[in-house]
Amino acid sequence: MTINVSRRSLLALGAGLGASTLLDGSALARAPKLGTQTPYWHRFNLGDAEVTVVSDGPLPLGPPKGTFVGVPDEEVRKMLSDNFLSPDNVVLEQNSPIVNMGDKLVLFDTGMGTSKVFGPTTGRQQKSMAEAGIKAADIDAVVFSHAHIDHIGGVVDADGKVLFPNAQYYIAQSDFDFWTDEGKQGGPLKDFVVHARKNLMPIRDRLVFFKDGQEFLPGIQAMAAPGHTVGHHMFMVTSNGKSFAFLGDLTHHAVLLLEKPLMEFSYDTDPKQAAQSRVKMLSMLASNKIAVMSYHFAWPGYGHVAKAGDGFHYYPEPMVMTL
Repeated sequence: MTINVSRRSLLALGAGLGASTLLDGSALARAPKLGTQTPYWHRFNLGDAEVTVVSDGPLPLGPPKGTFVGVPDEEVRKMLSDNFLSPDNVVLEQNSPIVNMGDKLVLFDTGMGTSKVFGPTTGRQQKSMAEAGIKAADIDAVVFSHAHIDHIGGVVDADGKVLFPNAQYYIAQSDFDFWTDEGKQGGPLKDFVVHARKNLMPIRDRLVFFKDGQEFLPGIQAMAAPGHTVGHHMFMVTSNGKSFAFLGDLTHHAVLLLEKPLMEFSYDTDPKQAAQSRVKMLSMLASNKIAVMSYHFAWPGYGHVAKAGDGFHYYPEPMVMTL
């Protein structure tokens, strides 16, 4: 169907807007523009648990070329533009669920913290928690999917003070050992290793190492999904028969790495292993229709995945604004 809109009809429409709209299209509003946004948190129920998603802010990666590899650059750009996303700047979110199980308050991943390696928009997790009414001192457990800079960066502040003073911390030992290795500080991973040591060494005596398949906290089971890092894990979170999987960095992008899950991501320690983990875990989640939360999907990163041809499709869950 083609809709023809004439200049005369547009002028007639404009006449109905009232005297506050001028001929040049400008308007004299009764109030100035506010320039503020809604707080960066969202809350929902999971069985008997209450889940609050807090953001560490957007994380821009820049152009996809060299970051998403194994598929022709122009095809990657078209995948983005076909989904109304910028083909020149891939922007990830940073979504951390805080799960109140009734007896424990559990935070998954801590954002970039003080590091500005990916620009000034990251590092707002503590602010988001305050907006949500959650105190850092009330966190009982901090669970790390892996030890990359944008997941362990918010453990300490600029002065090295631990921000979650009453928490026990959980991580895979292989990831802790790899990213705190002093011998890597002189190599290409320097920034990541320095940041990991800054945040993880002060809590070394409070770290607990989980194993694949272990329910290391009530209702929280570790699931190994290596490749992005040597010890990368995702987690099944369950309360009163309801579950979701926190994916960590199983997949960074809801279009690129789902439609073409064998595409490689340059920040993966072992890109081919990461791709195999991605296909295996997404296939399981899709076939069982288990809800997912991805750390890097569009805010707040909660929904479902389904098989679609040789890949997958992500269906965001509508945000329910009543509890």
